[in-house]
Amino acid sequence: MPATLWHNPRCSKSRETLALLQEHGVEPVIVEYLKVPPTAAELDRVLKLLGLEPRALMRKGEDEYAGVPVEGSRAELIAYMVEHPKLIERPVFINGKKAAVGRPPEAVLAIL
Repeated sequence: MPATLWHNPRCSKSRETLALLQEHGVEPVIVEYLKVPPTAAELDRVLKLLGLEPRALMRKGEDEYAGVPVEGSRAELIAYMVEHPKLIERPVFINGKKAAVGRPPEAVLAIL
């Protein structure tokens, strides 16, 4: 499975992470997750690779966060994130059976 970057080209951290990966010779498959959101199964798999629960990968400052189910199950929260991909923290780098959030961008270097 090729290395993949869930990327938002409008985000400076996402652009910095991509540049850093490229500087290290990595050309990940770019997935503009706002245009092509992950499936619930993909998001669940990546959350497990990250060792995070759904809320920990949510951007709490987004307007859509107000609609997050307060007592939602893991599956409900993942479904909400798929429906509202703007909530997904960015960038996320997936390299085989490892994943890292590029905040700071250097965090992705640990899984090269």
